[in-house]
Amino acid sequence: MEEIRCGQCARKLAVGDYRRLQIKCPRCGTLNDLRAESPTPERRGASNREELTHDHDRTAGSAPAKEAPP
Repeated sequence: MEEIRCGQCARKLAVGDYRRLQIKCPRCGTLNDLRAESPTPERRGASNREELTHDHDRTAGSAPAKEAPP
């Protein structure tokens, strides 16, 4: 849980988790409008070459994939 403090006088207003919160400070009267930060997007996984070859084979009008000699 996160400690939530007034942006003007730093009085502790609450403790908790939030996505969006609007709270008025009883000490100084400041209206605090807080929003949770967006999480960092996860990185996509690496491509699998075999999957790419099969996807290429399925596309209309494309030549079949060539295999390397043994």
